Amino acid sequence: MEISAAGRLEVRITAADVGKRVSVRSLIEHGPSGEKFSDTVGVLTSWDNGVLRITRKSGESVRVAESTLVAGKVVPAAPARRRGPAASYEELARITARGWRPVESERLGEWELRAAAGFTRRANSVLPLGDPGLPLDDALTAVRHWYAARGLPAYVQTATGAEGTQELLCAELERRGWVREVTAELWTGALAPVADLGDDTSGVLLSRDADGTWLARYRRKGVGQAALWVLGGGTPRPGEPSVWFATVPGDEGAEAPAAIGRCVVDGRWAGFAAVEVDPARRREGLATAVMAALAARALEEGASAAWLQVETDNEGARALYGRLGFAPHHAYHHYRAPEETASEGSAAYSSAPVGDGTS
Repeated sequence: MEISAAGRLEVRITAADVGKRVSVRSLIEHGPSGEKFSDTVGVLTSWDNGVLRITRKSGESVRVAESTLVAGKVVPAAPARRRGPAASYEELARITARGWRPVESERLGEWELRAAAGFTRRANSVLPLGDPGLPLDDALTAVRHWYAARGLPAYVQTATGAEGTQELLCAELERRGWVREVTAELWTGALAPVADLGDDTSGVLLSRDADGTWLARYRRKGVGQAALWVLGGGTPRPGEPSVWFATVPGDEGAEAPAAIGRCVVDGRWAGFAAVEVDPARRREGLATAVMAALAARALEEGASAAWLQVETDNEGARALYGRLGFAPHHAYHHYRAPEETASEGSAAYSSAPVGDGTS
């Protein structure tokens, strides 16, 4: 907190600091264990009618009454990671988008509208990296119409918690009734240590295709052509990301492999996804073996850094990735258009299925 030369706490922020990262202390009437103060750090997204709204790294929006402020100051952007690869939010957003290509995309200014017949939110949402070239309300209307024409709900993917992320856009979407449905995190780490963990990867088979055997373990059933397109990275072309699939065969007579995984190599980055293990074979090191085999192949193709996406409530995956040297870089969110906008497009607007999760 900000302390004056006289030793008193001071409020050194105003409404002019909206959009900046701040740290505030406020009074609370009935805190746990007799606590009298609450500390909040995040981006100041509004200061209206005596109420501050601060968006934390996780995307949580906190309301603070101006009358309860005890201290406040502007603070530097979240510190850079002290281990693992350095990267900006925009670099990672573009790399992750290239690693999960939609079937169809269209530009709206600097926004990218993406669709893939409803297979996952990431491939069926707007990636807003910059100015849409229209006032926000007009841009969101165009977004709703674009997705309604395809029988899909309208989603906008945003991020919080790193320099250059979109806390202000999140706040504007929430003011307009858009609903945050999914929050997950993007983690990054060095690639070589992951490859070094593979003491024995001889049982891991690598392929360019997600064949029927691999798909038998994939948790999303009924995979259609759009899903195969996304999983396979679209149409292979020079300079496009390189996609690999890993399979650990199951026991004799098993209907599905013991473990699978996917990796996409794009320049210095290798992205991991769909790492899944037969529940009966967990704690055998199969997930580590899959990632080590994929990491070794990515190293051969010139990658040095790694990323993956994990949901905030997936404790098992978070523990594994932490042991492999990964750590959170930023949180990302999918906001869905309010239901009442369905009348502007089609009835499917509020009922079209979208794959759960973040893959």
